[in-house]
Amino acid sequence: MTIEALPANQPETFYRGAGRIARFRDAPALPDRPEDWVGSVTSRFGLAPAGLSTLPDGRVLADAVAADPRWWLGPQRTDTGVLVKLLDAGQRLPLHVHPDRRFATAHLASPYGKTEAWVIVSARPDAYVHLGFARDVAADELAGWVAGQRVDRMLAATNRIPVAAGDAILCPAGLPHAIGDGILLVEVQEPTDYSVLLEYEGFGLTEGHLGLGYDLALDCVDRGAWTPERLAGLRGDGARLLPEAADEFFAAHRVRGGDRLAQGFAVLVVVAGAGRLTGERDDVPVRRGDTLLVPYAAGPLRLDGAVEAIRLAAPAGHGGA
Repeated sequence: MTIEALPANQPETFYRGAGRIARFRDAPALPDRPEDWVGSVTSRFGLAPAGLSTLPDGRVLADAVAADPRWWLGPQRTDTGVLVKLLDAGQRLPLHVHPDRRFATAHLASPYGKTEAWVIVSARPDAYVHLGFARDVAADELAGWVAGQRVDRMLAATNRIPVAAGDAILCPAGLPHAIGDGILLVEVQEPTDYSVLLEYEGFGLTEGHLGLGYDLALDCVDRGAWTPERLAGLRGDGARLLPEAADEFFAAHRVRGGDRLAQGFAVLVVVAGAGRLTGERDDVPVRRGDTLLVPYAAGPLRLDGAVEAIRLAAPAGHGGA
């Protein structure tokens, strides 16, 4: 057997969960912890080793990959290139933004920024996210809002977007956003933990500028207007889970019973039903709530049964940093 079913990996964070991860997994999980970092070789910013995944045999995944990268990643990769999370918004998250690769390379010594995408697993009626400013915002206006923690003004300037189970949305680096309460989602992102908090009052925090100071950190914010037409371009169509703009950063596909899965390092999150994942070396029962780590060595796979999952991986053809 090469495929690992992973236990919950829930580092502490500053906002509340509502028990949705534990209910979704129907397995041991901390009901008050709102994030489950799946197949993670990424630490929380400034809090290593929090965030790193541990395999069922007790090894830290990052160490296992470093010891045998070809087995895990294949001959063309040098890192996993992706971070996957389950996220349970027990309250509205703060308005925040993630730096892009250019900013991260220049100021954070990282080749990765933090473009991300969300696949909504469940949502309360009238659930929403805040995504992008609805009008152009001047640099001094934004700086004043952040310095004075004028949260109502900031949120009023954003687009409030309804979401429901099954929706998938790309959130490019630089785009201000806040996930509303009552949502359980699968998040796929570049493998970093870089966030600039535009809002921090009410969350027990005093700042959130990555140690750079807000004068510099706010340079990573996209202050331009996002019209309904631009926002529509952040969703996929009937043939794609996410739009083509996501392809540079990660691969995300919805797979169902009868589908074949290409060879390669990936995380599989089972979102509905039950079935089996089979390959030359593996025959694994899977059900809703399972999170599975698939190494390159597993080879091509097939998913069978009345089951639906999300397959998440680094972008095709991307060799890593």
